[in-house]
Amino acid sequence: MRPASQAETPARESGVGSPASVLARCGLYESPARGPSQNEGVIVLDAAQTKLYYDRGNHHEFVSLVKDLARPGEFTQSQTFDFEFTHVEKPYESYTGQNVKLRYFLRATVSRRLNDVVKEMDIVVHTLSTYPELNSSIKMEVGIEDCLHIEFEYNKSKYHLKDVIVGKIYFLLVRIKIKHMEIDIIKRETTGTGPNVYHENDTIAKYEIMDGAPVRGESIPIRLFLAGYELTPTMRDINKKFSVRYYLNLVLIDEEERRYFKQQEVVLWRKGDIVRKSMSHQAAIASQRFEGTSSHAEARTPSQPAENNSRQ
Repeated sequence: MRPASQAETPARESGVGSPASVLARCGLYESPARGPSQNEGVIVLDAAQTKLYYDRGNHHEFVSLVKDLARPGEFTQSQTFDFEFTHVEKPYESYTGQNVKLRYFLRATVSRRLNDVVKEMDIVVHTLSTYPELNSSIKMEVGIEDCLHIEFEYNKSKYHLKDVIVGKIYFLLVRIKIKHMEIDIIKRETTGTGPNVYHENDTIAKYEIMDGAPVRGESIPIRLFLAGYELTPTMRDINKKFSVRYYLNLVLIDEEERRYFKQQEVVLWRKGDIVRKSMSHQAAIASQRFEGTSSHAEARTPSQPAENNSRQ
């Protein structure tokens, strides 16, 4: 016997903190060669947990719901059980990082005397947001006294994951022989609390914006498309276990390979203003289109030659 938890849920994405329902089907498949088998009940669990890789063995669950699917007894044939968890709070986005993992999952368990049979299936949760009310531009000046003075500007401080970063860099004073300039996207993952805090920096992207020496008064445009990179929304103090922040790192390299850089934090969010239609609604639309096409084809059939009918 093998339990199979086969989720037949629509690809549903819920907003932060909003409850959603989970629809799924659990199948118990009985092998004809083995004959009937005894069990002490079948349960299904809807859970969410945060797991810190350096704290192995301690999984911190913040959602845990249980349903009984079958009473103790004997299985003589394969069976399927449809079930639903309604209005389940899923406050955070699924995340897999360097030192931490936040996951939602279903777990079906067939209790038996000798050993239980367990099957798990992960559920991916996305947190959708709307356009922020305040989204001011970023303007900063950086330099070295009597050697370098630049001013850079980004059009926004908050970007959705498919957005475009647009900006400009102004060279007000250049007395250093700069040969290269780039902008990096850095993800900083912070886990733990108090003295047990770990920081993990990961360079997601490196984008060259200049190759060669700039001159005073020159302006360099920036246009960086985020859609091509694997990014997540900014996460702050998730379940009091971890945070994920993103920074734009402006790097200048001179002819002597000395590096000058300036970091600026930006907020990333997942765009959620496009509402997905339910699977049943999409199926109804598809059915109506099919019926409309069929009736239209039937209306044209008498005037069409037999050759065309044979091609259909």
